[in-house]
Amino acid sequence: MSDLAWTRIDEYIAAHLLGPDEALTSALRANEAGGLPPIDVSAPQGKLLHLLARIAGARRILEVGTLGGYSTIWLARALPADGRLVTLELEPHHAEVARGNIAKAGLAGKVDIRVGAAEDTLNAMIAADEGPFDFVFIDADKPGNVAYLRAAIALSRPGATIIVDNVVREGGVLDADSDDPRIQGTRALFEAVAAEPRLSATAVQTVGRKKWDGFLIAVLGAPA
Repeated sequence: MSDLAWTRIDEYIAAHLLGPDEALTSALRANEAGGLPPIDVSAPQGKLLHLLARIAGARRILEVGTLGGYSTIWLARALPADGRLVTLELEPHHAEVARGNIAKAGLAGKVDIRVGAAEDTLNAMIAADEGPFDFVFIDADKPGNVAYLRAAIALSRPGATIIVDNVVREGGVLDADSDDPRIQGTRALFEAVAAEPRLSATAVQTVGRKKWDGFLIAVLGAPA
C-alpha cells in the first residue's frame, strides 16, 4: 500500500470518527504561518493520545516537546476541570506560537509552557518535587530520549502511562550501525526500557500521513 493510500485512510478516519475541529485546524495554520516544521502528530494519533490519557484517568500530564501545541491541545482536552498539563519547549518562538494556539482553544488555564532545554527543566522539576504525573508524552529530540525517560520515571506515580513517539523511524531503528543520532537515541531508548524492571512496555508500528513510524507505550510499576 502506498504512502498516498495511508494518508487517504488517515483522512477517512478523521472524517468519520473525529469530525471538523476549528481549534486544531487553526493551530496547524498558525504553525505553518509561524514557520514551524510540520512534524505534529496526525489527527488520528492526537485523538489516540487523548483517549489514552482519558483511559488512564490523568489529572496531571507532562509533555516533553511542545512545538506549536497541537498535541498539547489534544492532551489538555482529556483533563478534568481541575487538571494540569506541563509542557516543555526548547525554542522560544515555538512556545509563543503554542501559547496563542492553546489560548484560542480555551485551554490556557490548564497548560503551563516552560521554555528551555528539557533536561535542565526536568532536573529542576525533580529537585522541586513537582510530581507525581499520571501521564507523560515524550516527543522531542531523540538523542535526549533516555534522559527524558528517566526524568519521567522520577516524576511519575506508580501506574502512570509513558508514551514516546517516533520509535520506528521507517525501519531505521533496526540499523545498529547508523550514525544518525535520532536512530541512536531511539535504540538507546529501547535498551533503557528493556533494562528498567519498573516498566511494562510494548511498541506499536503506525502508518499514515506521518508515514511509517510508531509509539512506545509503557506503564510504570512500583519501585523495585
